[in-house]
Amino acid sequence: MSEHTDKFIFPRWANYVLPLLVLGAIGGGMYAPTAVFLALNPDNLNRNYRPTQPIPYSHALHVGQLGLDCTYCHTTVMHAGFAAIPPTQTCVACHGAGPDVPPDQNGLQIKPQSAKLAPLYESVASGDPVEWVKVHDLADYAYFNHAAHVTKGIGCVTCHGRIDQMGEEGVHQVNNLSMSWCIECHREPEKYLRPASEVTNMAWTPFDTPEVQAAIQAGSLEEGDLAAAQLLIGRAVKEDMQIHNKHYMQACSTCHR
Repeated sequence: MSEHTDKFIFPRWANYVLPLLVLGAIGGGMYAPTAVFLALNPDNLNRNYRPTQPIPYSHALHVGQLGLDCTYCHTTVMHAGFAAIPPTQTCVACHGAGPDVPPDQNGLQIKPQSAKLAPLYESVASGDPVEWVKVHDLADYAYFNHAAHVTKGIGCVTCHGRIDQMGEEGVHQVNNLSMSWCIECHREPEKYLRPASEVTNMAWTPFDTPEVQAAIQAGSLEEGDLAAAQLLIGRAVKEDMQIHNKHYMQACSTCHR
């Protein structure tokens, strides 16, 4: 009788594969919630996002050093739901229509010294806009109106950070813009409100206001207490601007329409 067989004989170590798989599944399942949380955390998904732009535009130079106001380029923030990206013509107003255009009598047309502005002049020649990459991109199911916030006393720096200190490396997203982050402000807007005249002032603090200085002089406010100073101004602005109550501010339909 032949001892030959067609059956495959597994090696002895194969007996441990199934128990190891079971233990791995149980152990891995314990870490799965942590992995999912880290993967979906807005701080990991959105915060510090910095796309590469077609032109290395420096806000530190234009805003921080030259003093351009935010509304010079983003012309719609005070009366529309979106912040307009400046058209090529806005840039041309200072930089000229091409590399051979000399400065005008006011010195506003700056002759370029490098190829950095090449996409700008290509835009002038072709008529096509510069393809800037959007940095702060809210989900379509969240309604946000720039004008409703800016005209009521929410400063640009509150959401966007110190844009005036961001150089040619590009603008990055400072806050994660998550729902919980928005609700934090909607729940207690007085912690963030400022006079409407100061919304584009990146360096503004409550100590710059006469009301806070008067309170310090009167002894009702401790000098250097930023939180108390902000509440003093924020509550006054909230009342003056007739900010909605908490029920409206935190209602689902306010942001999801």
